[in-house]
Amino acid sequence: MKKADIKTGFLCNNNCLFCVQGPEKKAYGNKNTKDLKVIIKRAAKDCDIVVFTGGEPTIRRDLVELVAYAKKLGFKTIQIQSNGRMFAYEKFCHEIIAAGANEFGLALHGHTAKLHDYLTGAESFRQTVAGIMNLKKMKQAVITNTVITKSNYRHLPEIAKLLVSLDVNSFQFAFVHALGAAGKNFDKIVPRMSMVAPYAKKALDVGKHFKKTATTEAMPYCMLAGYEECIAEASMPMMKIFDQNHVVANYTKARIVEGKAKGLGCVRCMYNNICEGPWREYPQAFGWDEFKPILKEK
Repeated sequence: MKKADIKTGFLCNNNCLFCVQGPEKKAYGNKNTKDLKVIIKRAAKDCDIVVFTGGEPTIRRDLVELVAYAKKLGFKTIQIQSNGRMFAYEKFCHEIIAAGANEFGLALHGHTAKLHDYLTGAESFRQTVAGIMNLKKMKQAVITNTVITKSNYRHLPEIAKLLVSLDVNSFQFAFVHALGAAGKNFDKIVPRMSMVAPYAKKALDVGKHFKKTATTEAMPYCMLAGYEECIAEASMPMMKIFDQNHVVANYTKARIVEGKAKGLGCVRCMYNNICEGPWREYPQAFGWDEFKPILKEK
């Protein structure tokens, strides 16, 4: 299965402190309907899955039309990647589902309104939770992403418990990528990964206990000993990204070559051939002392 990630534009109704796109990209605005249909048709040539993302795709007035067009072209999975706020409106949920959307990737970054709203820069928690509840009531597949930050990492187990109570199909904890707004807010956003790891493991345990698929992203194997099966990169499908004005034909390759990094000690690790390492901005700031290679037992 090959996935097409289509950036519909960069306008958003949240203002996340950790946004990898950054506020500058909002100046690009959103692509128009005609151009997006050309991109969708191009993606349909070699992809079975399409993800509409942004920015925030649900604030587009033409999203239902774009989803219907993707369905017409035969995509098996049509995912909406969203902050979830628009799904608080049942009418919108019914319209987007009827058009063909059948998977919803929503973002929840705190177990309380205070924490989530602080990170998203908007009063969004209640709408996001309501959106998850509406979609689950309509028997839709909901997968969630939580960006791990300095403010929320101690609460990952509580976030996991909330997601279980909302009956999401799966949830992922993604270590913050220090680009865009996250790069500018580095000191108050990026935690030390070795401090995150125990809380991430407890959150993954919540998923295991309740038989939910729970994963982490951008945390190397050496940080997750005993939880290797929970590392998301091992099962990520091939993905083509249609960005603002260019196409990343092989995101896996680009992510490894351009995005992630390996330290000198990594070559001795038994997971070196499959581990991607952390986002390169992290060791550039903190060094490699936290990352200890896992050696094969003699």
